Amino acid sequence: MPPNQNSLRIYFVDVEGGQATLFVTPTGRSLLIDAGWPGNDGRDADRIVAAARKAGVSKIDFVLITHFHSDHVGGAPQLAARIPIGTFIDHGENRENNGAPTVQVWQAYEQLLATQKYKRITAKPGDTLPIQGMEATVISSDGAVISAPLPGAGQDNPKCKDAEHFPPDQTENLRSLGVLITFGKLRILDLSDLTRDKEAELVCPRNKLGLIDIFVVSHHGWYQSNSLVFLTGIAPRVAVMDNGAKKGGTPSAWDIIEKSPRLEGLWQLHFSEEGGAAHNVASEFIANPEGSDAANYLKLTAWPDGNFEVFNSRTQKTKRYSLR
Repeated sequence: MPPNQNSLRIYFVDVEGGQATLFVTPTGRSLLIDAGWPGNDGRDADRIVAAARKAGVSKIDFVLITHFHSDHVGGAPQLAARIPIGTFIDHGENRENNGAPTVQVWQAYEQLLATQKYKRITAKPGDTLPIQGMEATVISSDGAVISAPLPGAGQDNPKCKDAEHFPPDQTENLRSLGVLITFGKLRILDLSDLTRDKEAELVCPRNKLGLIDIFVVSHHGWYQSNSLVFLTGIAPRVAVMDNGAKKGGTPSAWDIIEKSPRLEGLWQLHFSEEGGAAHNVASEFIANPEGSDAANYLKLTAWPDGNFEVFNSRTQKTKRYSLR
């Protein structure tokens, strides 16, 4: 089958431990989840634009800002200067006012919106985003999560009884705007930096999400997310970790993901220095190995029949996953 015919393409752009994930539907509509870091002479914005060009995208229809930390919203003004953007989607106001970096990037984002060049959607749990070619359902936003199970989910979760309890997070991470993307038979989950306390609300006492095919690993693979009860509940087939060399990939979280019950493949944007030899996948599943800063990306191509494949731009090799 030709690579773009009837397919959803997902580019995991290397923004060195931030997030920038570009979805392009079969009809050419585009959604970018987060815009990477500020500064660095526009490095992250340039990498996003390069991915868009590879995808044949000259305008990003929707930019979803999950929360107002530097590694997620920081690159938005630089990106807007480089490529047309239609609509920004976010969770509302910044709630973390005790840190200068967060306040600075929030103010820069406010200034960008104040130009009135862009539409803005403030999304709430349960909303369906207006993106043609795939269904995007809001799972979490501004500290709230969906109140009712998704269709087909809602089973009691016996793992909750012995699950560890975590105190409420006090940062913007808890307010992450997370989405479930449904494309044909595939279910793709991206909760950004949503923390363990909120993960528990999604899978305990009932699993509101059900099983997931493709999981964009939360919080760059850090331990503040990716709890055991959560990974056991969603049981992804394939997980993609947008970590940096020096950020993300906590060994305890990596173990939980790698040992989740249905996992067929774990991919990483970088070799994690914190993980070391024991807590990194084989080199063929890493876009940027140890010592490499070549901005290699991962590309996932999915078809409505449930088949999908992951391409590593460094190795130029593709691994296919068939419907199960």
